[in-house]
Amino acid sequence: MPDLKQEIKFGTDGWRGVISDNFTFANVRKVARAIAEYYLSLNTYPLPLKIAVGYDTRFLSKEFAQAVSGILIANGIDVVLSDRAIPTPTLSFAVRQGKLTAGVMITASHNPYSYNGIKIKTSSGGAAGTEVTKEVEELLAHPKKLSAKRQGKLVKLDMVSDYVKFLRSYIDFKKLKNAKFKVLVDAMHGSGNSLLKDVLKGTKIKLEFMRQEVNPSFGGLRPEPVLENLAPTIARIKKGNYDLALVLDGDADRIAAFAGKGEFVYPQKILGLLALHLHEDRKMSGGIVKTLVGTNLINNIAKGLGMRLYETPVGFKYISELMQTKDILVGGEEAGGMGFKGYIPERDGSLAGLLLLEMMVYRKKSMIKILREMEKKYGRYYYEREDLRISNLKFDHQKVKNIKELAGEKVVDIKDYDGVKLICRDNSWLIFRASGTEPIIRIYAESKSLAQSKRMVSLGKSIVLKG
Repeated sequence: MPDLKQEIKFGTDGWRGVISDNFTFANVRKVARAIAEYYLSLNTYPLPLKIAVGYDTRFLSKEFAQAVSGILIANGIDVVLSDRAIPTPTLSFAVRQGKLTAGVMITASHNPYSYNGIKIKTSSGGAAGTEVTKEVEELLAHPKKLSAKRQGKLVKLDMVSDYVKFLRSYIDFKKLKNAKFKVLVDAMHGSGNSLLKDVLKGTKIKLEFMRQEVNPSFGGLRPEPVLENLAPTIARIKKGNYDLALVLDGDADRIAAFAGKGEFVYPQKILGLLALHLHEDRKMSGGIVKTLVGTNLINNIAKGLGMRLYETPVGFKYISELMQTKDILVGGEEAGGMGFKGYIPERDGSLAGLLLLEMMVYRKKSMIKILREMEKKYGRYYYEREDLRISNLKFDHQKVKNIKELAGEKVVDIKDYDGVKLICRDNSWLIFRASGTEPIIRIYAESKSLAQSKRMVSLGKSIVLKG
């Protein structure tokens, strides 16, 4: 019998596996049972426990959600099951709003179509931290006897309507109402679908959608809003005259954007823009959170605005924890996940996109002009990343720590609490970090020169491949 603790491993954002390889109905049911056992053992929630279950547009996601629901119900837990495929933040909002025990989302987010996964959400709506997932893993390896005294109840719920209602209340709808933007939304065949149309109903904003139909193969591309997957988006932008283009990932909790005639607005720049918007335009206060692989731009903005800056390991669960314990205005990760004050402690790509539109209205400027003004004041950085898919990866961290110079710049600091980050005298940096969800090592670099950043990534790649 395989060691389930090793076969089923929760990474930076849940457990993900290849469908019919290790992500099977049998394993999904075992994970559901371990989740049930974990919450039943706490004795900190009123009985009966009530858990929300949602799913995205991936192959068999609905059926996996039904399998999870069946196990929870069999163990005496009431289940609120989404009546359709939904974004992950929609599930998180339903948990928080309904004061439920927890949430289980069937999604593999931005992973290739062959993957599916499970995310656990706490009663706050935030991502479950390692203290939860480690216990679930332990219960997988050493399950205990469960004896339900009752059969749980199943309720199917429209989770979208209240979520849309909240988004309409969070944004400054009155200011957006008469805005005459033309916006392209690329849903990447994910569960974000045409949701923004419902949020902006009643405004003069013209929305056009692409890749909104359900396609479990995602058109052969992984539903991740990075440039290598966005050739169809760029082609569409060139044919239209858009004020802004928004791109959502597979479960719509992450975002990227295009401004002007097709300039890519990297997620890290979006985080900086929205920190400026919420603080300067909406007069909101609080700190800002970035991850270890986050851009220096955020450091400069935090300093310029007098905001406290927090840095975490990669994984939104760490940002989520800070949002629940500190006064945080906005927190975000390099991959495009961002969370906001006055909301659930969870990332939301749709809300981030709406706030970009709102920023344009407040400032009465194009996104290109707003972007240039931010870069002029806080610096323009060039951020490069390359993912190396390597089976049975063995990476020598100590070898990297011994590096004294990178592309002609002296290494003056090293951070190794999540991968290895080499920081140079001119504040350029290079980081090596293994993915928590796939057999990939990610190489990131940033400097004030595109050529320098590319050299550093190339150098990093050669270091990994040489072992």
